[in-house]
Amino acid sequence: MLRLVCAIVMTVALAIPALGAEMGDDGLHKAAWMRDTFTDLREDLEEANAEGKRLAIIVEQRGCIYCKKMHEEIFPDTAIDRYIKDNYFFIQINMFGDVEVTDFDGESLPEKDMVRKWGLMFTPTMMFFPESVGAGVAANKAAVVQMPGAFGKGTTLALLEWVNGKGYEEDEPFQKYLARRLGQQ
Repeated sequence: MLRLVCAIVMTVALAIPALGAEMGDDGLHKAAWMRDTFTDLREDLEEANAEGKRLAIIVEQRGCIYCKKMHEEIFPDTAIDRYIKDNYFFIQINMFGDVEVTDFDGESLPEKDMVRKWGLMFTPTMMFFPESVGAGVAANKAAVVQMPGAFGKGTTLALLEWVNGKGYEEDEPFQKYLARRLGQQ
């Protein structure tokens, strides 16, 4: 009897998704810190600035094992989750979605065509933006940093802090910043 109860408990536990983001109808993870906007990047940048936050985009796709890893292992980390909530205005883009996106340059395209325009191939890809983007500049050219793929907790948090602290304006590239930071721990 005890074995049967244990088997039932294990089956139920394995069927419950990991803590973190919920799964949306589009098959993408939905973290609490993701913003639901009209996906006009110019308006989103204004709103992010008004909140004193950095605009960022995360491009994901249904069934992406690396997106799953980020949402189940990396983003739920207390320090990372809090840092994103406190400092970033994140918008999710579906690599193969049909939602209309208006780029900084004014061009409006479905998500899948916008992702192609930006030349993105991997998910997840995070794009981070400055506080101001000039007229006629596409998001892939405006981004101060792009992070393609899934990274560990330490690298992800370090990148979030480096971007927020405008490390890209300094003489120390992220790789050296990360190496220096890891050497201190």
